[in-house]
Amino acid sequence: MSLVVEARHRLGDFALDAAFSAEGGVTALFGRSGSGKTSLVRIIAGLARPVEGRVVLEGDVLVDTARGLFVPPHRRRFGYVFQEARLFPHLTVRRNLNYGRWFAPKGARAESPERIVDLLGIDSLLDRQPAHLSGGEKQRVAIGRALLAAPRLLLMDEPLAALDEERKAEILPYLERLRDEVGIPIVYVSHSVAEVARLADRVVLMAGGRVEAIGPASDVLGGPRLAAAADRREAGSVLTGHVEARDAAHGLATIRLAGGAAILVPGATVAPGEAVRLRIPARDVLVATIRPEGLSALNILEGVVEGIEPDGEGMASLRIACGRDIVRARITALSVERLGLAPGLPVHAVIKTVALE
Repeated sequence: MSLVVEARHRLGDFALDAAFSAEGGVTALFGRSGSGKTSLVRIIAGLARPVEGRVVLEGDVLVDTARGLFVPPHRRRFGYVFQEARLFPHLTVRRNLNYGRWFAPKGARAESPERIVDLLGIDSLLDRQPAHLSGGEKQRVAIGRALLAAPRLLLMDEPLAALDEERKAEILPYLERLRDEVGIPIVYVSHSVAEVARLADRVVLMAGGRVEAIGPASDVLGGPRLAAAADRREAGSVLTGHVEARDAAHGLATIRLAGGAAILVPGATVAPGEAVRLRIPARDVLVATIRPEGLSALNILEGVVEGIEPDGEGMASLRIACGRDIVRARITALSVERLGLAPGLPVHAVIKTVALE
C-alpha cells in the first residue's frame, strides 16, 4: 500500500502546508493540539477539500486540485474512527456492526464478522445497547463497524483521547492485534507519545500546520525535533524484541532486544516468543562511566556514547549505542561535564524497571 498526501489549506488564521507518504502499517500523525493533524486526516478522508493538494492511494488519485479532481468520501472506501464512538444508540452492538457490513462493496475482500468480533473481544457485547457499554467497549465496537465495511485504509482520529487511563490500557492491546493481524493500513492521529510509541511504524511529526520530521517511531520520538510536538521530558527510545522468558512469581519478563541485549520489564501478561515493543523514557536512564553496584535498578546495559545534543535548558540528550540498539538518556549538562562524557566513551546505561512501558 502506498499513500501520498500533499495538502495546502487555510482555516481562518491557521495555515496547513504538509506532505507525507506511507507504505502500509501504522502511520501516526503526531503533534500538539492545533498542529494540523485532524485537518490533514479530514482531507485524506474527503471531509475537507484542500485549497491545493493531492491524495493518492495505490495509484488511485482521490484528490488533485490542479486537475479539479475530488472523489467524495463515500467512494473512497476508507474507514473512519472518531474520538467519540458515534454508535447508533437505538441499535444493538450486533446491528451496529451489521451497519458497517452494509457498506462493503460486492466482491471486496472483507474480514468475517466472527473474526472481527473475536479480534476485538466483543462477543459478550453483541446484544447490548450502546448506553450499557463503557467508553473502551464503545470504541472497540466502532472499530469493528469500520473494519466490516472492508476499507482500503483505516483513519483513526484520537480514538483514545476521550478515555481514562484504565480504558486506554484496556483497548491498546486490541489496537496492537489490529495492527499485527488484519493488515489494513492505518493513519493514526494522536498527541500521546506512549500511544504512538506502542502502535506506530512510522511517525509524521507536525507542528504549526507543517511536518517537522518523518521517520520510524524510534528515530522521531527520540530525535531533536520532538520538542516541537511534545514536552522534551517525553523523549525516549523505542526498541523492539521478543519475550525470552517470563518470571510469573515476580511479574517480570526477559526481553531479548533486536540488538542482542536482554532487559527485564514488567510483563505479567506476555508470553515467551511474543514480539514486543519497549519504550524507555530518556529521563529514566542514568549514565555511569563504571559499572555501578548495589542498585535496585535491574537493567544495566553496556554501551558507547554516540552523540550528545544540548537542549538549551541546562540539559543534554545522549545517544548511547548498546550493541545495535540506541538508548537515549536525558541528563544535566553539568553531569556531562563532570563525567567527561564525549562521543566514543564507553558507559553504562542504568534503566529502572518500573519506568519501562
